[in-house]
Amino acid sequence: MTRRQSKEVVRAELERARTRLDLYLAREQEMLSKDGVQLYAIGSRNLQRYQTPLTAIQAEIDRLRKRIEELEAELAGRTPRRAVGAVPRDW
Repeated sequence: MTRRQSKEVVRAELERARTRLDLYLAREQEMLSKDGVQLYAIGSRNLQRYQTPLTAIQAEIDRLRKRIEELEAELAGRTPRRAVGAVPRDW
């Protein structure tokens, strides 16, 4: 069972999550516009390399969006989502 946090704590965490999401979205835009790519050329061969893996940035964006939804739900008075597992059995 999780302990409910005060609204001030939730608001502060929500603001931090939104700020981080904005930064990650800006970084993703920068990477997609080729500013975040290092280009190497040796002879006729070229290599492009991201300074940070794009998949890591996109995964963090998804994680932050889910966290923001959870925090907004908590502020609205709804209970946080719960994980429920079912074990199928073959009798």
